[in-house]
Amino acid sequence: MSETRHVPVMLQRCLDLLAPALAEPGAVAVDCTLGLGGHSEALLHAFPGVRLIALDRDPVALRLAGERLAPHADRATLVHAVYDELPEVLDRLGIPRVQGVLFDLGVSSMQLDEAGRGFAYAQDAPLDMRMDQTTGMSAAEVLNTYPPGDLVRVLRTYGEEKFARKIVDAVVKARAEEPFTNSARLVELIRNALPQAAKRTGGNPAKRTFQALRIEVNGELSVLERAIPAAVSRLAVGGRIAVLSYHSLEDRLVKQVFAAGAGNTAPPGLPVVPEQYQPRLKLLTRGAELPGDEEVAENKRAAPARLRCAQRIREDHR
Repeated sequence: MSETRHVPVMLQRCLDLLAPALAEPGAVAVDCTLGLGGHSEALLHAFPGVRLIALDRDPVALRLAGERLAPHADRATLVHAVYDELPEVLDRLGIPRVQGVLFDLGVSSMQLDEAGRGFAYAQDAPLDMRMDQTTGMSAAEVLNTYPPGDLVRVLRTYGEEKFARKIVDAVVKARAEEPFTNSARLVELIRNALPQAAKRTGGNPAKRTFQALRIEVNGELSVLERAIPAAVSRLAVGGRIAVLSYHSLEDRLVKQVFAAGAGNTAPPGLPVVPEQYQPRLKLLTRGAELPGDEEVAENKRAAPARLRCAQRIREDHR
């Protein structure tokens, strides 16, 4: 079941970019966002000598991916963890450096397709949106308890929602009568709150609000802010990191970390740049690469994907 509904995004390109680092004997690859295991399975097939460490915060995804990766169980270690916990996970496993790291950010197909998770605005479901349902606040709790100013900030910052104030005013009024529990009521409220013209463009009008709530509930951007530098710090020299992001906020964070690593940090005016100021990273993609038209036609979830890749070219100097 999981195989048919899960199509890994930009799969061949990810494998091609990581290949030079994973071809060496004893290479370790980390899939920081296991999901249903599509990218991991392909990595294990493509590189028979690789040891895989795969992380996911969603216990259901770990179970399903574990079944899928069972034929490779001797080379795959699956860990219940959020991806900013990568250094601790590697320390526990006694792995100082890795050769490849892959992040496929955003929501997995399974989370979108399982109605009960509340990620999708196209079907009525409990407003949950937690990637790990064993911990943290649900989207309903955020909607029902956050002060109006905080809700506006969440919708503006994480959803880039121009009509955040209008939506929040409507939410505050509605929650005073009855707390939010299900997605359909929120979708209807957003439709009614938005000006007519705004409803005619850009797909479902609830899309930006749902994205914002999901990012807030899972702390996605603050986790990512810690996770990308942490992953870079554990790359061996020659190791490569590939990151697939699905909205501009994620992509901007990745771009900033990669750009900082790829620039020299020398004070201006030095005639020769000493080793300790030289770049630690080399960018392997020109800007962000996009999926091809053919892939988007086959898998509409690939449409917003942006792929960046970098290679570690020298150690940090303390």
